[in-house]
Amino acid sequence: MLPTRTLGSQGLQASAIGLGLMGMSHAYGAPEERDERESIATIHRAIELGCTFLDTAEAYGPFRNEELLARALEQLGGGARDRVVIATKFGFKFDAGGKIAGVDSRPAHIREAVEGSLRRLRTDHIDLIYQHRVDKTVPIEDVVGTMGELVKEGKVRFLGLSEAGEQTIRRAHAVHPISALQSEYSLWERNLEPRIIPLLRELEIGLVPFAPLGRGFLTGDVKRAEEYPEGDFRRGDPRYQGANFDANVRAAQAVRDVAAKKGVKPGQIALAWLLHKGDDIVPIPGTKRRGYLEENVAAADVTLSREEMAALDSALAPEKVSGPRYNERQMSTVDR
Repeated sequence: MLPTRTLGSQGLQASAIGLGLMGMSHAYGAPEERDERESIATIHRAIELGCTFLDTAEAYGPFRNEELLARALEQLGGGARDRVVIATKFGFKFDAGGKIAGVDSRPAHIREAVEGSLRRLRTDHIDLIYQHRVDKTVPIEDVVGTMGELVKEGKVRFLGLSEAGEQTIRRAHAVHPISALQSEYSLWERNLEPRIIPLLRELEIGLVPFAPLGRGFLTGDVKRAEEYPEGDFRRGDPRYQGANFDANVRAAQAVRDVAAKKGVKPGQIALAWLLHKGDDIVPIPGTKRRGYLEENVAAADVTLSREEMAALDSALAPEKVSGPRYNERQMSTVDR
């Protein structure tokens, strides 16, 4: 069974490795490749293994991912809801076709979104609610003030932010304690190290890294961008394209080398590296298959020496990873 870790100073306990559910409904692979039965079986297996920190969002699908999680928990019965920590997110608006049409964190919309999530999740409370992306048209004080009211009303237990910058984090935390920041962080993406991680530790806020496997790149099982189907996020990922792809395969060789030496999978090394970076870090690798889930959970048992950590740090230092993590449009949504 996975050990637990504490996120923030308000008492939020989470399994040391969580499960990102996004790919079960959204962003990765062609729609026809998605298998609801296997996705539900993966959620059930995660709970068996003690991987009980389950990450979803209204935007995944949209809406379908939260409904999928609700079905998975109801199939288990026996108080399964009380055995898991559900994290979800609000903050986008959607057009008639269900596509994201911008951000919206107006207080009235926050309440509408949270009520929708509660209904889809078939629960009376959300354990951790994140603002999915910062809405620069609404003061963060108003956003977190509304979120704090939801805590007082018992609809939400803990608060989080996603991809927020330094000033936003400070201002938010001054209104109501923030328990977790969700942001991209991995061997592959180190933008948080100079300023954000020190700030989180100053304020005692936990870190929940998404894409901890570099959207699959650090597993070693990757293809060029154009080989992925239409609609797959990786098809538009600059780091999967052209010369960037070639340079990044070379840089990631260090992960494969350490994995071969230890007799484990490269993805397990990438997750172990994160776990060794601090006990206030809980990565949420995403998968929709039980086999990969089991590999990810086993990363908690992988030990890395100081020398191995230093070698990995050096091999994938920011200047050695080629290409931005997002295209220009996607980067515009990040509060940095």
